Amino acid sequence: MESNKNLMDINSTDKKQGIYNSKRTLIKFKEVLKFLGPAFIVSVAYIDPGNFATNISGGSVFNYSLIWVILWSNLMGLFLQSMSAKLGIATRHNLPEMCSNVFSRKTNWFFWIEAELAAMATDLAEFLGGTLGLYLLFGIPMIYDGLIIAALTYLIVCMEKYGQRVVEVIIGILVAIITIAYTIELVLAKPDWAQVGIHTLIPSLPNSQAVLIAVGMLGATVMPHVIYLHSQLVQARSKSDDTDEQKRKHLRMANIDITIAMNIAFVVNAAMVIVAAAVFYRNGIVVETIEQAQRSLEPLLGTLSSGAFGIALLASGLSSSAVGTMAGQTIMQGFIGLSIPIKLRRLITMAPALIIIALGVNPMYALIMSQVALSFALPFAIVPMLLITSRKDLMGSLVNKRSTKIVGWVITSVILALNVVLIYLTFTGSV
Repeated sequence: MESNKNLMDINSTDKKQGIYNSKRTLIKFKEVLKFLGPAFIVSVAYIDPGNFATNISGGSVFNYSLIWVILWSNLMGLFLQSMSAKLGIATRHNLPEMCSNVFSRKTNWFFWIEAELAAMATDLAEFLGGTLGLYLLFGIPMIYDGLIIAALTYLIVCMEKYGQRVVEVIIGILVAIITIAYTIELVLAKPDWAQVGIHTLIPSLPNSQAVLIAVGMLGATVMPHVIYLHSQLVQARSKSDDTDEQKRKHLRMANIDITIAMNIAFVVNAAMVIVAAAVFYRNGIVVETIEQAQRSLEPLLGTLSSGAFGIALLASGLSSSAVGTMAGQTIMQGFIGLSIPIKLRRLITMAPALIIIALGVNPMYALIMSQVALSFALPFAIVPMLLITSRKDLMGSLVNKRSTKIVGWVITSVILALNVVLIYLTFTGSV
């Protein structure tokens, strides 16, 4: 009798402990949810239309050989976005504002000009992608598609007046659409998973043209404008009187946000290369235009595949156009204190895309070259960020550790080395 009572007491204690643990887990989950969002806005830049161009080109020409570039680009992105978030949390300022405080006026003018040129290259990819998505789905003339994308982009940006969380939800839905669409593509393509695994882990560059595509993939994946933007977005979860401990907790939560969002972006990017290799390379099709990619999918994989491709491209272009506009506001106001109306800035940054459409230039080639240009712009965002986050007087307890500095400079060196190789190959006529 006594043993039965003891057993009941043990069971009751275990049940209470289980309920307590479940409640703790639920509380932690809800706490994490509060911090999810900024990295999902940022992740859009990692799956924008420029990624479609470089990844499809890479997969159709080089099979699975360049998947490793996606993996390493994503790892670099994880590190750099975490650094950007840390800067915003520690200083309560975004990266352009901190550059304005730390560097000379002349240096900031240079940073601003370079950042605006990068923004134009970014908008070229985003605007063209959304325009192409509408054209492929509905056959509307591209000039009208462009006007529709501009109007929808403006509408999304206007939602910011209701709070950043509203924009995060809208962008999150568009990211989900892209992810679902490419999951469908992946299932239909039936890739060689053994080859996927090998080329994910083992780096290879078959020839000099592969270097151009690899640098384009890097430029399409790690984007300078969202390095600037992320340091602004995380501040929506900060308070002016946050203690060091609260800042460290915020950074831990921000890193969870970054890990989830960036790994989703990695899966989508890898899926683009894998599908292109499994469908186009396997059938001897070298994709030279995005329209060709969409048209080729239908006879090979069916209407569902070509429709999913068009929807993913439209969602990507629309969401990334909105994010580009948000980043442009941060860039203009931060470096030199300019406050140019959004409409005017949008007109300026859309101009290259409209010219490309009017001239009839191959949009896919224009997309790839815009991503290469972004790779050249990357060091001008990364180097100032590394310098600022390594200063204890600015960062306090969140200052970079020695290991963080080493990783940061290694990443910067890799990007610079790739750019030097690309310049050499270009001028020697090898690409």
